[in-house]
Amino acid sequence: MKHSSPEFAAIAERTTILRCQVGSGVHGITVAGQDDRDEMGICVEPPEYVIGLRRFEQYVHRTQPEGVRSGPGDLDLTVYSLRKWLRLALTGNPTVLLPLFVPEDEIVRVTDLGRRLRAERERILSRQAGHRFLGYLRAQRDSMLGRRGGRHTNRPELIAEYGFDVKFAYHMVRLGVQGSEMLRTGRVTLPMPDPWASWLRELRRGEHSMAEALAAAEELEAELRDLVTTSPLPEHPDHAWADAWLVEAYQRTWSEPALAAAAAAAGRG
Repeated sequence: MKHSSPEFAAIAERTTILRCQVGSGVHGITVAGQDDRDEMGICVEPPEYVIGLRRFEQYVHRTQPEGVRSGPGDLDLTVYSLRKWLRLALTGNPTVLLPLFVPEDEIVRVTDLGRRLRAERERILSRQAGHRFLGYLRAQRDSMLGRRGGRHTNRPELIAEYGFDVKFAYHMVRLGVQGSEMLRTGRVTLPMPDPWASWLRELRRGEHSMAEALAAAEELEAELRDLVTTSPLPEHPDHAWADAWLVEAYQRTWSEPALAAAAAAAGRG
């Protein structure tokens, strides 16, 4: 797969400005024996991948080969170009926004530019995130109910044990909780605090029924729909700031000797 090429691996390794955990571990909802480790990074790719013919949008690394499910102890890493990450973040993508809220002890690597990016989250967040959280919540519900891809799931062992895919159920409710918090307060608390953290761990252990999960999601969905219009967040993110910030970030990175050398070395693969 092109995204996993040695060329892209070199860019991700040498020009990353922020890398952190983004999976169940950072949410504080891990269940023994069920979780791999998901990480996300952001990098400033060399100039030839921005103003030349080549393109770098993301690098993907998985411990397991393509087509094989990740298991406990495996690593799934995605490193986005800063431009792609910010484009997705401005739309309110729930997963992409997580590096803005991850606590310091979950950060694997960060530069001054990465710290500056985390400090600018108020410019990035908007009510548009509410629509994305709603879409993701509904997608998880549809997958749990077999409305997406029929009745197939890549976790049949969960259905065999609990009668439904508790991981789809967990993500469905989690997205409602975190989306509501973001729209109310402009932040997402990580790891997730109680009482929801304990309730979601119980859900993952099969201690709540699918009907209970659906009822919780329905209540949270209604709250999100209301917050899309009543949230104190701006209606739209600050695109003018984002455009100017990106240009300045790339120009500064490419002009600083040490960073420019790393970018050049990455560009040579």
